[in-house]
Amino acid sequence: MLKEHTDVVVIGAGAAGLMCAIAAGERGRSVRVLDHANKVGKKILMSGGGRCNFTNLHTAPENFLSANPHFCKSALSRYTQWDFIALVEKHRIAYHEKTLGQLFCDGSSKQIVAMLLAECERVGAQVQTHTPVTIEQLGPPHRLSTPAGTITCDSLVIATGGYSIPRMGATGFGFDFARDQGLKVLPTRAALVPFVFEGRKLEQIDGLAGISLDCLAEAGAGQFREGTLFTHRGLSGPAMLQVSSYWQPGEPVRIDLLPELDLNETLRRLRAERPRAQLKTVLAEHLPRRLVERWCELWLGNPRLAELGDAAIADIVRRCQPWTVWPADTEGYRTAEVTIGGVDTDELSSKTMEAFKLPGVFFIGEVVDVTGHLGGHNFQWAWASGRAAGQFV
Repeated sequence: MLKEHTDVVVIGAGAAGLMCAIAAGERGRSVRVLDHANKVGKKILMSGGGRCNFTNLHTAPENFLSANPHFCKSALSRYTQWDFIALVEKHRIAYHEKTLGQLFCDGSSKQIVAMLLAECERVGAQVQTHTPVTIEQLGPPHRLSTPAGTITCDSLVIATGGYSIPRMGATGFGFDFARDQGLKVLPTRAALVPFVFEGRKLEQIDGLAGISLDCLAEAGAGQFREGTLFTHRGLSGPAMLQVSSYWQPGEPVRIDLLPELDLNETLRRLRAERPRAQLKTVLAEHLPRRLVERWCELWLGNPRLAELGDAAIADIVRRCQPWTVWPADTEGYRTAEVTIGGVDTDELSSKTMEAFKLPGVFFIGEVVDVTGHLGGHNFQWAWASGRAAGQFV
């Protein structure tokens, strides 16, 4: 059976773990990355529809949620989106900006994984899959057991991610380990995830699946101007995923269906200019026809504009600016892109990502209570936090 010592063991061969291994290897540290899954970088591979939204031109601390909004600033300032873009360009990976600063590979997300593995090979970091780990004793040195035998290390890095997308092998390993060691773990929930309706609310949108439109969505303290998509189960699309990070069960989501339009002023003006026009005709000039037909069927009717008094116009506006919905839930970790919450940042050094109470133990990436907005920000946190730890392990 294997019995060996290495300077650094990273548990988790995802974005943060691989970046940490590269940074540590560049310092001459011997590094072994261990992952229970059958391949590395599974989230990288599936992200961005297979093209990997690997960072965002506009990444800043304001794009992250955390109980301590200042914690992420140190790592993000020391390894920026421009640093990662330079690495991508070094490997001659073609990329493009999609919308709102989101950068995607022109080709495949496999290119990003191949790049990270090439960098690991360059610095001598070894990456092993099919290798579940049990942490037997903390030191340093720390002692770990694997199916192949025992490994000891001076620095142990937890880069195991969150609960999101369990079919890819996601587990609560990092959260459980932190709790077992007496570290505070903040409540976790699914984030960047579609909403689910039930009962009457679901019946109201029956038949609208596939309709998408630009909107201004708001939940809690979050407000985003992006696309919304009606689904068979509720609402999805970038705007809904974004506000899901701010939503709490039992709270409403407010959706301005016409963010570019003052509907009250428009209807009053058209009442004078086109009094014989029907409401459905006017609304269909700004909204998808199927949606307009359903709104008129449910709430608005289809009067001619001349028949609308000010109170009736106000009621029409109320149904659209905003349309207020009360989701039953989200789709949960099954489809969530990230897990919000995690290891309390008060337990960690923002400079090194080391746990104050556990010498030589580091937490990086999604397992930490830092969650980015949709659009490449979570990958940038993975790169930055991994790089930060890699400078000190």
